Amino acid sequence: MDSQVRRSVFTTRDPAEGMAVLDDVFAIRGVRRSPDGGFDMRLAETGIGPVGYERVRLKGSSCAGRTDGADVLRVCHVTAGVLSATSAGDRFPRTGPFLFPQRTFSSWWDELEAITVSLDPAAVQDHARQLLGDENFRLSFAGIRPVSPAMTRYWLGTVSHLARDLLPDDLAMSSPLLRSEVARSLATALLHAFPGSFLARDEAPSGQTRAVPAGVRRAVAFIEEHVDADIGPAEIAAAAGMSVRGLQAAFRRELDTTPTACLRAARLDAVHHDLQAADPFTGATVEAIAARWGFAHRGRFAAAYRQRYGQPPATTLRS
Repeated sequence: MDSQVRRSVFTTRDPAEGMAVLDDVFAIRGVRRSPDGGFDMRLAETGIGPVGYERVRLKGSSCAGRTDGADVLRVCHVTAGVLSATSAGDRFPRTGPFLFPQRTFSSWWDELEAITVSLDPAAVQDHARQLLGDENFRLSFAGIRPVSPAMTRYWLGTVSHLARDLLPDDLAMSSPLLRSEVARSLATALLHAFPGSFLARDEAPSGQTRAVPAGVRRAVAFIEEHVDADIGPAEIAAAAGMSVRGLQAAFRRELDTTPTACLRAARLDAVHHDLQAADPFTGATVEAIAARWGFAHRGRFAAAYRQRYGQPPATTLRS
C-alpha cells in the first residue's frame, strides 16, 4: 500500500480543462455539452492505496458522455442534481448508492453533485479470496444496487465514517495499519452490499469445507466493522438481511456460536489489544479499558477474559 495519503482539489470554469480531468479521473469520454449555460467544476480527491474518495460538482450546461468502467470498481451517490445513466438496458437509480458496471456505459448529468468511492478490482478480489480461503475465486458483480436496505445503510455508514472521521485526520491516516484497515473495510462492505459472485458463493472448491452462507458472512463483517458501536442482535440481523431467529439458528449451525457471543468475543479481542498496548504507569486501568468496550461488570468480564486468554486482564496490562 502507498505510504502516504494522496489529496488534491481541482476547480475550473474552462470546459476543455474540465473534460480532460473527467477523462483522466472517471474515464468519461466524448462529452457533449448543451449550448446554453456555462461550465463550473470542482473535484476533491483523496487516495489511500487502492481506495479513492471523490467529491465532484458539475454546474452549468447539462452534459452527456460515455464512461469506460473496466479498470475500476466505483460506487456513486448523487447528493444534488441529476445523473441518468444506462448500460446494456440497465437504468441506474437517480440517487444511489449504485455500482457502476465494469463496462462502457452512457450517462447524462445536470447541476450534479456526487460522492464516489473507487476501489482497485484486483485488490478487492484478493480480499475476497482471503475471506473465502480460495485462491482461485473469480470476483464479478451481477447488479448495480445493494442487495437490501440494510446493506444500503451498511455501505453508506462505512463511507460516512471514512469521510467524517478518518480522511480528515492526518495523524490517524499516517498509520499504515489504519490505512490498510480502511481499504479492507471498504472492500468488505462492497463485497457484502452488492450482488455478485462473492454473495452467490454457496460451496467451497472440491476438497474444501463448504463456505459459510452469505448472510452469516455479512453478519460477521458487520460485527467486525461495528465492534465499537451500540449494536445488538436486531442490528446484526438487519445487516445480514435475516430475522433475528434465523440468524441465531444460522450462527449455531455454521459457527457453533451466537451473534451475541461473536460480538462479545470481538470486543474481548479489542480489550486484549488495548491492554497489551497500554502503559499502567500512565494511569491506564483494566476497568477503564474494559468499560471503553462495553464491559461494565468487572467480575463477569474478568471471568470471560481469563477463559479466552488464559490469564487475568491485569496480568496482560502489566506484561
